[in-house]
Amino acid sequence: MQKKLAGEKAAELVQDGMIVGLGTGSTVHFTTLALARRVREGLDIVGIPTSRATEKLAVTNGIKLSTLDEHPIIDITIDGADEISPKLDLIKGLGGALLREKVVAAVSKRLIIVADESKYVKVLGSRSPVPVEVLPFALSTVMRQLGDMCNEANLRTRDGMAYVTDNGNNIIDCRFGPIHRPSELESRINSIPGVAENGLFLGMAERAILGTADGIRVVEKPT
Repeated sequence: MQKKLAGEKAAELVQDGMIVGLGTGSTVHFTTLALARRVREGLDIVGIPTSRATEKLAVTNGIKLSTLDEHPIIDITIDGADEISPKLDLIKGLGGALLREKVVAAVSKRLIIVADESKYVKVLGSRSPVPVEVLPFALSTVMRQLGDMCNEANLRTRDGMAYVTDNGNNIIDCRFGPIHRPSELESRINSIPGVAENGLFLGMAERAILGTADGIRVVEKPT
């Protein structure tokens, strides 16, 4: 219910004629369904999906989609997060779509995050690992270097096989513990050859809409 509250509330921010980045995950799933209902009522939008799963959900429910080639600037993106700090820095990627999510977020005028209140933490890394998307060719070398940097580095698997992203890459989930200098960590991860992207989304979100037991809580980016 908390996820549904947050997801549907964020859908209210979308206006007629907007290009909308459609995130991936269990909370933004409700945003997509709410937007689909508004589309059936006459809302005219174009969606840019961040994953094949979101693309399928949107198409099934009648949301018109396009690509970044056609719409390189996005008016608003609504997406979920695995951790949200008071500064609105994020850890994302447990759903496996971090690379496309970051590309879409980077070209969005506004990034709105939806989540339940459990995702709000004092310090990033308190609960969630940092997902790192890696080229399969470089998997062993990147795994070794990330293992030297973090407390625990695990190759993500599904059904006993290495998980493969929509981009044909693998994901290494890295547990660092509390991350007190996230921008420094982001630079260190990105400096490893073979890393396609990491799940630290820093300084990108404008607002987080959190579903709580008492209703909606809105956290704005500090000025």
